[in-house]
Amino acid sequence: MKKNLLWLMLVVLVLVMAACGPSDDQTGSDTDAEGGEETNGADSEGSEEEAGTDEEEITLTLWHIETGPSGEAIDAAVERFEEKNPNVTVEVSQQENDPYKSQLSVAMGGGNPPDVFSSWGGGWLEQFVRSDQVRDISNDIDQDIYVEAALSAATFDDKVYGAPIGMAVVPVFYNKDMFEEYGIEEPETFEDLKGIIETLKSNDITPFALANQSKWTGSFYLMYLAERMGGTDLFSEAFSRSGRGFDDEAYVEAGHKLQELVEMEAFPEGVNGMNYDTGQSRQMLYTESAGMMIMGNWLVNNVRDEMPEFEEKLDFFLFPSIDGGEGEKTHVVGGVAPVFSVSESSEHSEAAVELVKELASLETSQAMADNAGDIAAVKGVEYNDPYTQRVSELLEEAEFMQTYYDQTLPPELAQVHLDTTQALIGLSITPEEAMAQVEEKAKELLDE
Repeated sequence: MKKNLLWLMLVVLVLVMAACGPSDDQTGSDTDAEGGEETNGADSEGSEEEAGTDEEEITLTLWHIETGPSGEAIDAAVERFEEKNPNVTVEVSQQENDPYKSQLSVAMGGGNPPDVFSSWGGGWLEQFVRSDQVRDISNDIDQDIYVEAALSAATFDDKVYGAPIGMAVVPVFYNKDMFEEYGIEEPETFEDLKGIIETLKSNDITPFALANQSKWTGSFYLMYLAERMGGTDLFSEAFSRSGRGFDDEAYVEAGHKLQELVEMEAFPEGVNGMNYDTGQSRQMLYTESAGMMIMGNWLVNNVRDEMPEFEEKLDFFLFPSIDGGEGEKTHVVGGVAPVFSVSESSEHSEAAVELVKELASLETSQAMADNAGDIAAVKGVEYNDPYTQRVSELLEEAEFMQTYYDQTLPPELAQVHLDTTQALIGLSITPEEAMAQVEEKAKELLDE
């Protein structure tokens, strides 16, 4: 009986093992796997589809100030990004230049910044970098695709905190038809420029269209006058505290020459109350009540958007040299913008980095060059627009570029510079007083 019982148990065990063996279908799947395909391929496909439908829905916020064709290029980049990342929605907030600065500062200080934001690099971006509010993207982007001079505006302590799209230069724009009508030639010296001012005034034309409520527009004039007086090292010495200061004689003389222009009535009445963002100065060009305007090459964006027929009348020259000064006409004021960065506090920083890469791509930079007159900060852009080609050549031929004071200086010092420059134009302060205030703040913030 014991032998029979053992034999019966053995038979049952064999039957159970057979029942647990693989079916023909499963064996087929194993065979497919050996042939290079996934085991249970149908189930894997179903799992992948399910994972796709369950992918996290993400919303990113993007703040910038680009308008016209530049704004359209940004919108196109956002559309491309959303197509590539269907689970991500980008909420875009396009803002005016001056309110943007304060709104972003408030958002940063309040711990609720946008995921991605634009800036001009330099000291303005550095203030957020130093307070650990901007992500280091050194290893996230391909640094080799960017022009080195442009990328340097967002590089601090050898780490990259932003990706640039464009570069800009600030020439003197003018109405070439008006110049031809009154027999005016492009000036070589400051005295020549004063002669142009007198000619335009005698024909009831405001020489320079300037809306200086925002202050940075008037800063261009002082920056050029200071460089033309003190040369290429004037600002760098004052900023680095390695030589002349912001109260140097060259700065004081630049202030006197700026006030000389005011007293010649080179600017419109009420200049410090006029709003650039609403187009008050540009309208003076369009209506031909003003003949010239010192502004960045982004002015072409506004012209093409607001008054495209005026473009055929628009031309430019570089600010002239000053007799006895150290600066040259081949030296330009310029900068880098926009530069896109990722907030350190972004909850979706990896997706935000991908958005920055799409924004600061060759495709975006090419669109801005073609349609907005921007000079590319991305290598490989081909200039099809004759105007943009001219500006690019101007920048390439420039022997020196002075970056914008208000974007290079620490914000507190930049504000003193802007305030005192506006006061100079308003004739409410002497050049000596203005420069002493800037130097005093520089000592407080920059001296060790």
